[in-house]
Amino acid sequence: MHKRRNGNVKKNDNDNQGAMYGGSTRGGRGGYDPERGGRMSATETNQNILEQQNNDRISELSDQVARLKGLTIDIGNEVREQNSLLDDMGDGFNSTRDLLAGSLRRIGNMLEQGGSKHMCYMVSFIVFVMFFLYWVMSYKGQSGV
Repeated sequence: MHKRRNGNVKKNDNDNQGAMYGGSTRGGRGGYDPERGGRMSATETNQNILEQQNNDRISELSDQVARLKGLTIDIGNEVREQNSLLDDMGDGFNSTRDLLAGSLRRIGNMLEQGGSKHMCYMVSFIVFVMFFLYWVMSYKGQSGV
């Protein structure tokens, strides 16, 4: 609204005038069109308002899509990490299974070759372990809370 000395209006003054009369000059919600020298028709004003609302909604949708894209990427990374952990666990179970199978095979071979003598040693060992565990549990139960 400041004028230069030669009487020309500054460029920003048109924007200020548009804001004074209900909106900005181009693509905004206002009813003032300085290029045409006056007010816009009601239809043009409504179209501008609808266009601005559509632009706002498009902006909101693009923000939501960006958030969803980020979540999808995070989920994909998490799935890859979980698959890697599951593969490692599967490998660990396979190696444990192989170890147990080998141990059972050796025990079977020992029992077949050694006869009843080895079987007595093994049963005695298992009984000793059971008594030891019973003693540890009963001692721990009496010693305190």
